[in-house]
Amino acid sequence: MVNKTDITIQINLAQQRLRLVSEDAVIASYAVSTASNGPGEKEGSGCTPRGLHRIRLKIGDGLPENAVLVGRRYTGEIYTPSLAEANPKRDWILTRILWLTGIEPKKNRGGNVDSLRRFIYIHGTPDSEPMGRTASHGCIRMRNKELIDLFDRVPVGTIVNIC
Repeated sequence: MVNKTDITIQINLAQQRLRLVSEDAVIASYAVSTASNGPGEKEGSGCTPRGLHRIRLKIGDGLPENAVLVGRRYTGEIYTPSLAEANPKRDWILTRILWLTGIEPKKNRGGNVDSLRRFIYIHGTPDSEPMGRTASHGCIRMRNKELIDLFDRVPVGTIVNIC
């Protein structure tokens, strides 16, 4: 059994992979989709911030797969292609949220580079969205089933290294 306090998350932007690591051993690996604008820390950039982060909050425990979240709250909706068709401009945040906070002052914490205030999440996305390539507005998108698996494996406070 893996001790949850020994777990870290490594996100490789070039490979578009998230790896769950314990004592230097990869215990899970998932394709992700990060910012189409590439890496960057500035507020309003639409970029994925680099550096060391922690999971600040876990949101959505127990919600159904494809639950729609807006403003970090469950809307009562379940994502379907017809719901997407009726709402073509929505940036879908589904199933769970792992809200990140930067821990490196002036790099990803504080001022106009603060990941928490930029609402940088690891979150679910529709299955029709591509993985393994950049497409998000700054967050780290995952397949919903894989996000549920990750969510259940990590506690609040888990270190997340984005590089």
